[in-house]
Amino acid sequence: MRSLVAVPALVTLAVTLIRLAGELLGWSPRFFSRDPGGAGAVVGIIWLVPIFGGYFAWKLAQGGSAPRALRVIGYALLAFAVVVGSAMLGSRVLKLERTAQFVLIFLACCVAAGVAHRGWPALGRTLLAYGLAARVPVILVMLVAILASWGTHYDVAPPNFPAMAPVAKWFFIGVLPQLFLWVPITIFLGALFGGFVLLFAGRGRQPASA
Repeated sequence: MRSLVAVPALVTLAVTLIRLAGELLGWSPRFFSRDPGGAGAVVGIIWLVPIFGGYFAWKLAQGGSAPRALRVIGYALLAFAVVVGSAMLGSRVLKLERTAQFVLIFLACCVAAGVAHRGWPALGRTLLAYGLAARVPVILVMLVAILASWGTHYDVAPPNFPAMAPVAKWFFIGVLPQLFLWVPITIFLGALFGGFVLLFAGRGRQPASA
């Protein structure tokens, strides 16, 4: 697993550092947005997840038998349904406060990651390792950015975020979302595209295995 994840992790780290440099140097907001959450900027590591999810699936399938593609895709879609359903439950049915909604979504994302993992455990473990390798450096960058007040998307809090000490701010906008939102998203989004790769590779009817 280390050899499989190593190069994608280094590529992802390079993109993270390029993104940081682009924001600090004031490059095009379309590519290097400073808005909270990154505002879907073109340069971002989230766009690497489908690519590496497919890559991991391809390499794992070459190394041994893989599950049926529709099984992997089905569990990944079920994972997305868990997250969307939980978000709608919290906002429209229970009408939770914003903080409580975030807690519910974080929990739902962790459950969803477990659901996607069931579709292909070997891919799920690989995506978990990659997700941590991708997001832990971001957590560290966010700590430095917050302490230094760089004004990048790594240290800008969402609207109406309460004032608090830098380390507490880092914990709430950095550590929690990176570990309990973005790592799970890496797992079920990567699994979805991994399933697509299996499907296009003609493995849709292969007997299931772990």
